[in-house]
Amino acid sequence: MLRQIWSKLPRKSSKTDSAECARHESPITQQRSNGSTAGLGKSSSGPKRTSVVFPASVVAGIEPLVPFKDVPNAEKMNLFVSKVSLCCVTFDFSDPSKNTLEKDVKRQTLLELVDFVASGSMRFSEPAILAMCRMCAVNLFRVLPPYYRSNSSSAGENDDNDDPMFDPAWPHLQIVYDLLLRFINSTCLDAKVAKKYIDHSFILRLLDLFDTEDPRERDCLKTILHRSYGKFMVHRPFIRKSLSNIFYRFVFETEKHNGIAELLEIFGSIISGFALPLKEEHKIFLWRVLIPLHKPKSVGVYFQQLSYCVIQFIEKEPRLASVVIKGILKYWPITNSQKEVMFLGELEEILEAISMMEFQKVMVPLFWRIGCCINSFHFQFFLCLLCSVMYKSLKGIIRMVAATMCIGSKAKLCASEVEIPSSEDLVLEYKIVSGALPFFLKKNRALIIAMLLVDPLEILLTWTLFNVAERALFLWNNDQIVNLIAHNRLVILPIIFPALEKNAHNHWNPGVLNLSLNIRRMFSEMDDALYLACLDQLKEDEEKLTLLAEQRKEAWQRLEYAASLKPMTENTAVLVTPLTTSIAC
Repeated sequence: MLRQIWSKLPRKSSKTDSAECARHESPITQQRSNGSTAGLGKSSSGPKRTSVVFPASVVAGIEPLVPFKDVPNAEKMNLFVSKVSLCCVTFDFSDPSKNTLEKDVKRQTLLELVDFVASGSMRFSEPAILAMCRMCAVNLFRVLPPYYRSNSSSAGENDDNDDPMFDPAWPHLQIVYDLLLRFINSTCLDAKVAKKYIDHSFILRLLDLFDTEDPRERDCLKTILHRSYGKFMVHRPFIRKSLSNIFYRFVFETEKHNGIAELLEIFGSIISGFALPLKEEHKIFLWRVLIPLHKPKSVGVYFQQLSYCVIQFIEKEPRLASVVIKGILKYWPITNSQKEVMFLGELEEILEAISMMEFQKVMVPLFWRIGCCINSFHFQFFLCLLCSVMYKSLKGIIRMVAATMCIGSKAKLCASEVEIPSSEDLVLEYKIVSGALPFFLKKNRALIIAMLLVDPLEILLTWTLFNVAERALFLWNNDQIVNLIAHNRLVILPIIFPALEKNAHNHWNPGVLNLSLNIRRMFSEMDDALYLACLDQLKEDEEKLTLLAEQRKEAWQRLEYAASLKPMTENTAVLVTPLTTSIAC
């Protein structure tokens, strides 16, 4: 019996375990020149390198450069192991002229392996699985250079000059990723055997690679991790826990990670497969991970994936809608108008799926916040400074700014077409604008150059961020939200009415003004008595505020008069009247 078992195992070569993953130039060239069947193992030049994750494996003594079609089926798996072990040799891809022949041989070998795995001709043996996982670990698992992390999009701003850093070995790594994906997807792979080698350590190293700046690599990792989650059910809790730890570290410690969007996309598909009722573990993930992910400044990078995950939870269990809305209100970005617009869009999606009972739990704080958004006057900081510049000099300033932004061969052409202002005041105004806005000028080069052909007066009238107020008012275009408001108008209209009236009388933008008037008319048609009652209450409140302001002013005047009657001494505070300290703004 033992003889039969031993006869089925691949014959071992005595000189192939020692240096099958050595980093040197000679092995592949030596194999091609003398046709040795163990050329990779016999070479001893260069340092030995083994995987951190997997131990050294034994390679069958078979020529790795032989095509699969030239060997019998009984030897194909041994040839597979031999070819995979050959690919453990790594090269320096930063120098394209170095080891070109060896790199090409390895690339062709990897492509052969991809075709063999895709064919699904035979089941993978345990030594083949071990060799495959070990080869992927040697080629893929690496420490990312420091500049990968230093340029992370922690501020949520896309700088035109900060291009992602691409690994020069990507054309080679892409084939390895493709091979690993096909290997995991293969029906010839026994998950019960493979789970011993695609273990927790392997998964953690995969997750570490998500911090790369190369979006192509993150996309490959996303697909591989998703397929691994579906293939190895025993690893699912560990994968979810590891993802949670990455999110915790990102939100509460570093706020720096390049792969949050991809990881959330993976989790979105995981959430869609959750069984009902939801486990407490999943609800905790929603409250402790997904809701706090609204806080970082870089939320715009991954907001679409985050919103999808949140909506998936609500569709699974609608009772979580009120919990989510409370969490969003907790992290509401009061001073960031762009984030406010994104949050309003997410709220609209939630309100479309919320039940009446859950809506009534949060409608008071929700519409108080919406009322604040309706009165938002946020607009571009750049416009604030440009408005202070005279119209006659604005076009000259824009042309000068555009000239400073031109680069390369177009610089002289652009500079020659610029109308340089001769007035000293105009030059001073230009210095004020350009000096106060270095970051804006740096990040909006194309936009400024495009403004060359735009009339400056049109810029003043249209280039604004009244999106917050406009986006909040657009909620009334949704029939589901209007239905919720109509059923609870006795509570909502008194909250929202002062904001609508303020916009109707004071807002400078015609679009926001018209939307406010339309919504006010909608409430009047919905319940005219309630509308008139809110209007009377608003007038009464304004009268009270006016009376309180007058009383406060009179109290201060009495205090000032009383202080002016007292003689001044050395240690007595001097009363300074508002008249002597007023500064014109």
